[in-house]
Amino acid sequence: MPLYEFRCLKCNELFELLVMGGDDQGDMKCPRCASTAFERVMSTVSYNMTGSGGPGKGPHVASRSCAGGSCTTWDIPGPA
Repeated sequence: MPLYEFRCLKCNELFELLVMGGDDQGDMKCPRCASTAFERVMSTVSYNMTGSGGPGKGPHVASRSCAGGSCTTWDIPGPA
């Protein structure tokens, strides 16, 4: 059951809806103005990764020079 983010085309409100099935839209409406005219938007992702051993065990960033300029490598802990 994915959670989708929508923008109301009438009042510009951003809101989330839990979608239960493929075509079953049920009672989908804007929580602010009750309009049924809205579009799905690309959601942003926000998360924080920490290792189980406290500080220093989370992801590390390494920058280096590459042929195209600079490169960044993320070292993320966990199974390979």
